[in-house]
Amino acid sequence: MAYQSFEKLEVWKRSCRLAVEVCRAMAKSKQFVLKDQMQRAAISMPSNIAEGAERDSKQDFIRFLRIAKGSAAELRTQTYIALKLGLLTKQDADKFVQETKEISAMLQGLIRSLSKLKTEN
Repeated sequence: MAYQSFEKLEVWKRSCRLAVEVCRAMAKSKQFVLKDQMQRAAISMPSNIAEGAERDSKQDFIRFLRIAKGSAAELRTQTYIALKLGLLTKQDADKFVQETKEISAMLQGLIRSLSKLKTEN
């Protein structure tokens, strides 16, 4: 791969920061099922980026990036629900929605760039 480690990927760094923010925002929530699901989706994003990056093939990396992208959509949906239930402030919800959209776009860009490399090899 062209990168040296997943820790250098900006999308991994941002998704890690988002996971921490989501865990902190939901820490005191009594809605355990939604809280757990949101935290899992948030943690899944950087975890799948890292796991895919450490695989031996671009195909696997792309697959894990797509899983991370799905987790971003899952978290965005759960954020809307948490807002409606009053579990998140509007400010936190807006921030999480915006960040998941930007992370999704970054993941899509990385998928596109890896796909081009794959076809050129």
